[in-house]
Amino acid sequence: MAIATLTAFWAVSLMFVVTPGADWAYAIAAGLRHRTVLPAVGGLLAGHLAATAVVAAGVAALVTRTPLVLTALTAVGAAYLVWLGVGMLTRPPAPQADTEQAAGSWLRQAAKGAGVSGLNPKVFLLFLALLPQFTDPDAAWPLPVQIMALGLAHVASCAVVYTGVGMGARRVLRARPAAARVVSRVSGAVMISLGGVLLAGQLIT
Repeated sequence: MAIATLTAFWAVSLMFVVTPGADWAYAIAAGLRHRTVLPAVGGLLAGHLAATAVVAAGVAALVTRTPLVLTALTAVGAAYLVWLGVGMLTRPPAPQADTEQAAGSWLRQAAKGAGVSGLNPKVFLLFLALLPQFTDPDAAWPLPVQIMALGLAHVASCAVVYTGVGMGARRVLRARPAAARVVSRVSGAVMISLGGVLLAGQLIT
């Protein structure tokens, strides 16, 4: 794969990653609630890797040709975002002391992060719309390998940005409980709005 193609995709992908959305909201919540953001960010990355694997396997194209399946996946993802957003509004996370957390807590954070990104239809459709434009059927690399390489470049950007967002939220807001609650509620509202827009789009169509 040409370095120029990989770089061009990375630039487009980075624009998506630095735009606040559900992943940002979850990273901020993890930064305020937990001692470390790494399990939550790891979960988010796992969701993006799963989306990459689905596209590379050709499953994504099959799903988009089956309107009922695509509608069901979108509805489930949207409902999950709304559920998380309501939780953040009703129970806004506050900065916690640097105390040890059980491994089970880390697993729950990772699982929730994977759900946030893996069930986010925006991520799925973005991969489906973007990735084919940066692949070359005549290239030396097989098409699935090209897609995985592009996906890994995207995940690398996610790792840097989401870790920075989570750690930055913790460091900036840990001494400002009132501001932390406001940011948490705004993050919850973002999740609810995204979920609502996705649900409304399905009802309209």
